[in-house]
Amino acid sequence: MKYYLIAGEASGDLHGSNLMKSLRVSDSDAEFRYYGGDLMQAQGGCLVRHYRDTAVMGFVRVVTHAKTILKNIQQCKEDIKRYQPDAVILIDYPGFNLQIAKYVKEKLSIPTFYYIPPKIWAWKTSRVKLIRKYIDRVYAIFPFEPDFYAKYSCEAVYVGNPTVESVSNAQTCSIADFLHRNSLPDKKIIALLPGSRKQEVGLTISVLNEIDFTQFEGYQCIMAATSAVDTQMYQPATKSGIRVIYDQTYDLLANASVAIVNSGTATLETALFNVPQIVCYPIRIPRVLYYFGRKYLIKIPYISLVNIIANKQVVKELVAYQFSAKNTISELKTIIQNDEYRNLMISDYRQISSNLGSSVASDVASNDIISTIKKQSLQ
Repeated sequence: MKYYLIAGEASGDLHGSNLMKSLRVSDSDAEFRYYGGDLMQAQGGCLVRHYRDTAVMGFVRVVTHAKTILKNIQQCKEDIKRYQPDAVILIDYPGFNLQIAKYVKEKLSIPTFYYIPPKIWAWKTSRVKLIRKYIDRVYAIFPFEPDFYAKYSCEAVYVGNPTVESVSNAQTCSIADFLHRNSLPDKKIIALLPGSRKQEVGLTISVLNEIDFTQFEGYQCIMAATSAVDTQMYQPATKSGIRVIYDQTYDLLANASVAIVNSGTATLETALFNVPQIVCYPIRIPRVLYYFGRKYLIKIPYISLVNIIANKQVVKELVAYQFSAKNTISELKTIIQNDEYRNLMISDYRQISSNLGSSVASDVASNDIISTIKKQSLQ
């Protein structure tokens, strides 16, 4: 069968690649065409557009790039129509993917699946109406999501969490090999994960550059960079004595003592590697607008997946103006110096991992996708 997948960022590329592997196991004749990245491309098929060329974050940038975004959506619609796949599989990236879902359902009548649905339980809950109307099957990746969708008469199936799968399958190196490979001194590691979009990378680095990490004797700062982001974005970090390494995030986390992580999938990855962390989310916004958004737009009290899954504060979140050098240093000292605090965080991590379960999300989803397509073809 022919599958058309759409992923719009690094995490979607990772999980999309795993789903492609699983689909190929169950369907030896599987053909793929997709929006994604290097990992999906490594699985074969045809990469239509790389996520580095489509990812846009922030209200202002979305507005200023509206013409380009609309052009990309139109091109994607036309490409799907030409390809005539047996299924369209959407991976997160809701602003783009829900537009595609509407077109595919109304104009092409192709089975459409949402693997890793948008976090509408956090904000933009109204999108559940679009998902209910245009998506054939929703594959939830958090245990609480099926109950959320059920409140809106929309069925969602929990298939397990793909991040659990990715971390458990990771072939990471030892600390000795990691240090040797990257010509690093024999010191403990403070891992810095600034995100995968160039806007968030720039904002995060600007704050990290204000921190005097030399006060943490015996530690070195290593930043996880991605080749999907222009290398120039990381240059300011090197001027502050931060070592930047590319495309080794899991090896870095496997050998880190503590981490500062931009909010997103990376916070859960860090937790599954049992690395104590500080979660940051740098946005430039007046405080009054920030408080308005937290009170009236955001439906949940936390922003990090770790705290959301645990339904309590497991890790410190520094958002907007709270993400400052002073606050980061204070929390970093607490984690490094307070054994009880650090151990409690790791204990909570283990409970989170237990709650997520051990199901291989890509296998469960791929089997259901194929089964659903076959059932619909018989109707």
